[in-house]
Amino acid sequence: MVALRTLLELPGLAERDAVSRALAKVSTAAGHAADRVTPVAVSVDAREEALAVVRDGLERKRALHLHYYVPTRDERTERTVDPMRLLLVDGKWYLEAWCRRAEGVRLFRLDRVDDVVVLDERAAPPPQAHERDLDNGVYQPDPGSPAVRLRLSRSARWVADYYPVDSVQPVDDPPGGLAVTVRTHDLAWARRLVASLGGEALVDEPAGLAEQVAADARAALARYGVGPTG
Repeated sequence: MVALRTLLELPGLAERDAVSRALAKVSTAAGHAADRVTPVAVSVDAREEALAVVRDGLERKRALHLHYYVPTRDERTERTVDPMRLLLVDGKWYLEAWCRRAEGVRLFRLDRVDDVVVLDERAAPPPQAHERDLDNGVYQPDPGSPAVRLRLSRSARWVADYYPVDSVQPVDDPPGGLAVTVRTHDLAWARRLVASLGGEALVDEPAGLAEQVAADARAALARYGVGPTG
């Protein structure tokens, strides 16, 4: 009974009626013992909560207001969107929607949604809002964006899973490392990413970014009174 009651509290439960019927049958069979069942508090994953809210907005054809983390800019944004469809790709949920802020169709990974609410206004994607062709994958970088090639140590391999990368190749230097290529308009973001990894990533391209990262490292060492080889 505790398990069934817990299921009923989960947002987005598809078989709610079946669970309710099962709970009713078990309660009848348990008789007075059912009154002594102690309720339990269940912590629901934030991603599941976001999924339930997005589904609700889609079903009712309502606009959504969300707070979204953009990893390639290391920025948390706030925007209103007109939902179009939900996608499950490689085990991750995505919302495809018309973003009023960007004035274009965007894909939002639900595990990067900090908060989402359904608005009273109806969703109204404009005529130019078309579902994207995902035959070539979710990540389809703008060919005009600068390519940043990084060599990641073994402990920094998670970067290739968390951020959208253009290519991934194993390398021997560093041992067990990866060479990844990511495209971004914001080279300052790449500069901050490499700095945050504390020496676990090296910049191969572009040369200008590599020079900036090296200069940042020398400046940091100088502040602690340590020479370049110290």
